[in-house]
Amino acid sequence: MSRHWIMAWFGGAPVHIPVAGPAEAAAHLAAAAIELDPAALDPAFFRWLTRPGAGVPAPGAERLMLSELARMAESPSAGAHLIPRVPAVVPQLLASLRDDTISTATLSHILAQDVVLVGEVIRAANSPYYRSSKPISTIEAALMLLGQNGMRLLLARVAFRPVISAQSGHLARLAAPQVWRHSEKCATAASLRAPGLQASPFESYLAGLMHNVGLIVAFRLFDQLYPNGVLPQSPEFFAALSEHARTLSSRIAAMWEFPAAIATAIGRVGHPNLSALVRTLATADRLAKLRMLADAGQLGLDESAVMASLDGAMQACFSKLGAELH
Repeated sequence: MSRHWIMAWFGGAPVHIPVAGPAEAAAHLAAAAIELDPAALDPAFFRWLTRPGAGVPAPGAERLMLSELARMAESPSAGAHLIPRVPAVVPQLLASLRDDTISTATLSHILAQDVVLVGEVIRAANSPYYRSSKPISTIEAALMLLGQNGMRLLLARVAFRPVISAQSGHLARLAAPQVWRHSEKCATAASLRAPGLQASPFESYLAGLMHNVGLIVAFRLFDQLYPNGVLPQSPEFFAALSEHARTLSSRIAAMWEFPAAIATAIGRVGHPNLSALVRTLATADRLAKLRMLADAGQLGLDESAVMASLDGAMQACFSKLGAELH
């Protein structure tokens, strides 16, 4: 079995996996290839995410679930009741923050349109993270303290909060917290890998947060179709679910007026594309899934074995994602 598989996945040079002898090396690589191959990673992640029980899907469930999800992906407005909304001012603020010359006065004026966001910004500025020497009570002072990058990250999180709130069905309740954790890790990985792949760290971060929105909507849809929460478990089902969910995320990003590059990149993950943002998002998505499965003990490999399969940049990113747990 070739030892080039994992680096072909990530697009780097092959690396040596240090093990004791030829037989152990062959067994190690065989286990790794089964668990970490791109074709196996998504099914492993989805099975862990949805924790299949002893139940079996209803007859015809796979066909109906995928056909309804495909229909919604083509026309997100058809499932508007399942798609969370972001504060109307968020797209305007995100667009403004792409301009490095934007003034604090302009941002303050835009923010003032949403009292909830005003409270979020002032609360963030008074958090222990910023260690302000005195309490922050005005928008202007908060913006000065947070800076543009701080505002960008805050707004991104505010934008996606509705995605994990008010989950009523079994699948959505079960999966949403872990999907959000994956989104945060994916966003972190994307922002870390972006410079080396010639992508925008800010757009990469937003794309990482955004690309799972369609998956949560898919689980909400499945909960309505089959409240027992039992999903089909075939690799083909998970592959189609992933594809339709990405398409839906892309369409929702466009509806939410996110930058066109982000919506396009989300929709192109998994397809041949030379875009730096697509490559960054695809790599970050896989690293985040790998990290979460490794932390949950789902890979059958210890961390040193996984690390040995990655190049230096990937190892640093993988370690950083793990450090977020502590």
